[in-house]
Amino acid sequence: MTAIHNEQTKLLATALNNVAVAYVVIGFVTPMTALSFGVASAPVARFETLSFSLVWLLTGVTLHLGARRALRSLRP
Repeated sequence: MTAIHNEQTKLLATALNNVAVAYVVIGFVTPMTALSFGVASAPVARFETLSFSLVWLLTGVTLHLGARRALRSLRP
């Protein structure tokens, strides 16, 4: 049962980390890249836009930390 538990835990951690990466890319990397390249449809660099991107970044970091925490339950 330990091997099954460990594999399920690793699968959960991988899924959480994948969602975390998606949050960071969609909400932080994409708008910042569009701003830096001067894309016409890029959001205007205002406080609201930057705070929105920061929220997406922090959500991604929180999900990543949740994935790391899930891995703590691995059994030898």
